[in-house]
Amino acid sequence: MSLSRRSVLVGGATVSMTATLGACGREPGVDERSPAMDASTAEVRRGRLAFRPPEQPRAATGRTGTFAMSGGGGAPPAELHVPALDGREPLRLVVMLHGAGGVARSALDRLRGAADAHRLLVLAPKSTSTTWDVIGGGYGPDVRNLDRLLAEVAAAYPLRGFTIGGFSDGASYALSLGIGNGDVFDSVIAFSPGFQAAGTMNGRPEFFVSHGTADRVLPIDRCSRRIVPALEEAGYDVTYHEFDGGHVVPEPVRDEAVAWLDAR
Repeated sequence: MSLSRRSVLVGGATVSMTATLGACGREPGVDERSPAMDASTAEVRRGRLAFRPPEQPRAATGRTGTFAMSGGGGAPPAELHVPALDGREPLRLVVMLHGAGGVARSALDRLRGAADAHRLLVLAPKSTSTTWDVIGGGYGPDVRNLDRLLAEVAAAYPLRGFTIGGFSDGASYALSLGIGNGDVFDSVIAFSPGFQAAGTMNGRPEFFVSHGTADRVLPIDRCSRRIVPALEEAGYDVTYHEFDGGHVVPEPVRDEAVAWLDAR
């Protein structure tokens, strides 16, 4: 396994992030703004969340443990894991996104083993279709569902930071929403991403990216080895792991990502 830590100072770099679209042979569609759209719909079509983190952590009113959150507007249920609340410091919220054809529990389970020890509140939405909306044609229902879930969780628990992450298609979606909503998410974890499809750039989140050198599903040369340099050229701080393996998240890589989060 090799590790490189790459940091680029922000100095007005202007790089077209769309260079990574379709990096693995798939170019997701992003709907363009229509004059008939209202402002909120237009923002959703760009992948923009309406949610903003509260200025001060709120007192906990929700329960702890692992449980389902009902989906609003016909969205599938999400899974939430809340570590013990014992009066210590607020929690970091980590939104974890599943891969194509996956379920919320599969994304949750990637971090649940480390959540209690590292005080991570893990939210795992389920895509409204077999994969995330922008991959199927354009931002829309999954952005709205995540907006609702974030507001609900932030109203019930004391939070100190916001991370979005995922595996495979979930990693691609995490990159896309993280770049477009860096004023919400301060960090992004992308395990074996295929592309990014940000409709806008906001804020300066930091990135942890990993990829297997023998990945046959999303080959590294056409994916992370293009994505990471584009992020760096745009001025983002990127920690990048390449490991000997396929389309997986090895436990040591998972542990390194969690340790990276601890430093945020």
